[in-house]
Amino acid sequence: MSNTEDRTLMVAGMGMDLYPLLFEPNRKTLVWGTEDWTVSAVPGSESVVANGSWAGTKLDRLISLCPERVLGADVAQANGGRMPLLMKIIDARQDLSIQVHPNDEMAMRKHGKSGKSEMWYIMDAKPGATLYAGFNEQITQNEYSTMVTFGTITQVLARHKVGKGDVFYLPAGRVHAICGGIRLAEIQQSSDVTYRIFDYNRPGIDGKPRELHTKLAQQAIDFNVYPEYRTQHRQDFEKANEIIDTPHFSAKVIETGRPFHRDMMKYGSFIIVTSLEGDCIVRLSEAGHDSEQQVVVPAGSSCLIPAAVANYYLIPVQSSAKVLEAFINNRRSLGRQVIDFFHMA
Repeated sequence: MSNTEDRTLMVAGMGMDLYPLLFEPNRKTLVWGTEDWTVSAVPGSESVVANGSWAGTKLDRLISLCPERVLGADVAQANGGRMPLLMKIIDARQDLSIQVHPNDEMAMRKHGKSGKSEMWYIMDAKPGATLYAGFNEQITQNEYSTMVTFGTITQVLARHKVGKGDVFYLPAGRVHAICGGIRLAEIQQSSDVTYRIFDYNRPGIDGKPRELHTKLAQQAIDFNVYPEYRTQHRQDFEKANEIIDTPHFSAKVIETGRPFHRDMMKYGSFIIVTSLEGDCIVRLSEAGHDSEQQVVVPAGSSCLIPAAVANYYLIPVQSSAKVLEAFINNRRSLGRQVIDFFHMA
């Protein structure tokens, strides 16, 4: 029996051959800066395990061997055994293009892929740094087309000054752009469908203008104006602060100066732990002397904790560490079912 087959049997059974997974660097250089795809199963850009007995294995391959134990039973069933999230660290030295993403229905109809809702957590920002999210005034689809043609679309977009710790949720359909001088963590649905609306008439890395998707974007855009685009949240020290809880993903932020226990088994989901500030040790609660079940997550990187072992400690390497946890809240779905049951009764 090969080593891979042996490991597959251990994972599929009750063996503890799953552990916090680190990944090899997966950086993309773009005209405006860089993206580190810290946890990805997007075809062609899959993360490769860097530690332990699964080192060298692509994430999608590992998931295919034991989807319920890696993703969680409900997550695996709902997503056809595929990883539903993509985690990035974005370092914007210049403004990104004005863009929008389609919802699940449109993305599936047009591209056979999932839609793309996402969330930004600002890790650092230069003084005066801004980003675009949503509209600041109501416009029609015809006005949109005219503004794109004449390069004036930014005049009707809401521009927000940002600082460390700010959060923006960007549901599919919301026009947005990160501007220069911002470094952030991005949680998103595992999709690469982006409609570029305006790119400041600049050339791409190859010297040619990047493709625009004006008409597709027009179909995807939510033209409504909302009173608030920034996501308000608590930042209490040594607390698991809920940032957002949506059908697509949930997120919590924890800043701690001591070992902080996290029993996340109740969610029935994998957990992506991203170190926002300071290096952080992730150690499984039942780690014992098994070095494979303890990893150091350097600042600006991520690890994936499989659902089957999502009971762990966050331990700062130095005085403190701040981490972002991203996961699927299956308890949210259960709560919705209970409410529906009582409404029907």
